[in-house]
Amino acid sequence: MPAPATGPAAAPVNPRSRVLIASLMGTTIEFYDFYIYATAAVLVFPKLFFPSSDPTTALLSSFAVFGAAMVARPIGAVFFGHLGDRLGRKKTLVVSLLTMGVATFLIGVLPTYAQVGWVATALLVLMRLAQGFALGGEWSGAALVATENAPKGKRALYGTFPQLGAPLGFIIGNGLFLIIGAVLPSSAGADPTQPSEAFANWGWRIPFLFSAVMVAIGLWVRSRLVESAVFARTRESGKVRKLPLATVVQGHWRQLILGTFIMLATYVLFYLMTTFSLSYGRTAKDAAVPGLGYSYTTFVLMMIFGVLFFAVFTLVSGPLADKYGRRATLIWITAAIVVFGLVWVPLIGLGTLGVVLWLVLGFTLMGMTFGPMGALLPELFPTSVRYTGSGISYNVSSILGAAVAPFIAVALWEAGDGSPWLVGVYLSAMAVLTLIALLLGKETKHVSLDEADGVSEADGVNDAESPAPAAGTHAPAASPAP
Repeated sequence: MPAPATGPAAAPVNPRSRVLIASLMGTTIEFYDFYIYATAAVLVFPKLFFPSSDPTTALLSSFAVFGAAMVARPIGAVFFGHLGDRLGRKKTLVVSLLTMGVATFLIGVLPTYAQVGWVATALLVLMRLAQGFALGGEWSGAALVATENAPKGKRALYGTFPQLGAPLGFIIGNGLFLIIGAVLPSSAGADPTQPSEAFANWGWRIPFLFSAVMVAIGLWVRSRLVESAVFARTRESGKVRKLPLATVVQGHWRQLILGTFIMLATYVLFYLMTTFSLSYGRTAKDAAVPGLGYSYTTFVLMMIFGVLFFAVFTLVSGPLADKYGRRATLIWITAAIVVFGLVWVPLIGLGTLGVVLWLVLGFTLMGMTFGPMGALLPELFPTSVRYTGSGISYNVSSILGAAVAPFIAVALWEAGDGSPWLVGVYLSAMAVLTLIALLLGKETKHVSLDEADGVSEADGVNDAESPAPAAGTHAPAASPAP
């Protein structure tokens, strides 16, 4: 159990079960919202909101709006990071989740282009930007709830619980789409890769409306949290910053850059395996830009099978990162991602078995690289700017690795005349950049989250400064710095 804060104003400690559920619930909703938008962006949004005589152009337009949310995420990271580092983690997480839930629900009631013209497209863009803005503060807050309340030696394990929201959100979101697709199947003789008319008219709205139920549950869980003892001690000692953004840019710019590129391969792999693969897998073999030609239901079931490995290896990665270190674990996994990107075509060329193996390997590597990030990114920054710093790194990487990934992948797929070999090379190239960042960085396994700049839990001494205060004492109060 994490040691309670000392002093008369000490905050009560969150039960471990509450910490894990609260961090898991929010990110599950976050990724659920992502997946249902990504799925709709492939299945129906090109026709409903971006009509075009060229299907590829409509698809790219749909992905462009998908990417617009990624651009809004760093702005949200700055806004919610400021609130989280100034007011605390709990209040900020409640506000970000509520904002995200309202935006997602409203997408489910939007009129289409056929009904109100460009206004429908503009409203979709606005709601997508609101989603991205809210998501900018969601992940870092959930990761901090997990890691700042973790027992000694288990921070990476606890950090995998917010990460576990990604596979769970995928299974819930795509499972719901599968159920709706089964209830509203394509008519006899219709293209099995295309949704039915009823699905396109109103069926796709159900997952967006259902998000309101999940958000309500998430808000209830988070409302029962108390502030982390780590942040409470920072606030008591007068180390809360007036302008966390200025502090993190001026004093921790190197960690910002390294954190951004350490996340790069993870983001590219994630969006290729979840968004591009769905488009590639269900595109007909005789299309202008040929794909694998699977029906939507068949391919999503194959993806869900792969995502099970995503979930398992996300949890497996935590104990490995706690034992061997975050950096060492991720160096090996990132090297494996480089190799994986180069064997896409040989794997897919093996037929259905090869496609399943491609999905399983991709999602396994995704779990292994994504899991340790829940601990590593927060460990790069001191408590007073941890929400801001980890959030900016995570979300700026979303622009470099996620906002452009679907767009680049479709362009490379088209350039390869239907072969995804260039897409695989793109993944490998981004993984090389992540590998360089990891080699330039330092191990964070023994960094204490209670101290500002890299105090080792093993020796209690700051690498660059003076010894840490003895247990039960605080450093002299300092005036809030910008």
